[in-house]
Amino acid sequence: AVAVLADLREEAAVLAGGMTLGPMLNMRLVRPRAVIDISRMAALRSIGSERSTIVTGAAVVQAEAMRSAVVARDLPRLAKGLPWVGHFQTRNRGTLGGSVAHADPSAEIPLCLVILDGTVVLQSRKRVRRVPARAFFAGALTTARQPDEMVVALEWPRLAADTGCAFAEIAQRHGDFAIASAGCAVRIGKDGRIGELSVGLGGVESRPVAIDVRAFIGRPTDRAAADLCDHVASRVTPMEDHAASADYRLALTRALVERVFGAAVADAARKGAAS
Repeated sequence: AVAVLADLREEAAVLAGGMTLGPMLNMRLVRPRAVIDISRMAALRSIGSERSTIVTGAAVVQAEAMRSAVVARDLPRLAKGLPWVGHFQTRNRGTLGGSVAHADPSAEIPLCLVILDGTVVLQSRKRVRRVPARAFFAGALTTARQPDEMVVALEWPRLAADTGCAFAEIAQRHGDFAIASAGCAVRIGKDGRIGELSVGLGGVESRPVAIDVRAFIGRPTDRAAADLCDHVASRVTPMEDHAASADYRLALTRALVERVFGAAVADAARKGAAS
């Protein structure tokens, strides 16, 4: 596969699930000389653990990830986001790696990877390289992948068992492209203060973004929500398109951040009580 990419570069297209490439081929939006089907490569369909990291092959089907005990146990952040991806039918074909490679700014899987500060593993005929997800997405449908490289795996940092997670989005209908989405992961200390926190947004800017929320570490959870909404809203530049104005996306950002932060805190409290 990588040998074909090395020879044809921009004239080749990689097909994993085909949920995006298939329609683009049908509408003649792309006309590659070769289509490289990686869906039956067993090495790219595995889910495994490496120390503190969960590694998912690029061709892992979204429905398989939803059924995975490893994902449910060690990657609750991804598990919370997967039910929002497309529809039941598309999740039975769409892949984790395909969604990341396509880099739609509204896509849920890239946002989950960015929030967790995960890594995209790229392979060419000459080398394997790892690119942090926060550097991989350069803009709408634009990534750091070179023409001779293929996404072969995603590396997800394993979350602590007491980490609370939440995901929410607003779309015209469930399964449509998100007008705005937000995810949150939080750990709470025994004193009720925030020990770890991550917040990210999708569909608001031209790529999924993780917000710097280090200033909230050590703050009581019951006093952080309003300030967190203001903090996140002040650090994004919402895009404007046929679906929503920039002001509307900013309003959704505030509402979604409040929603996912509250849900993540409640999830963390439940896990802490259970342990």
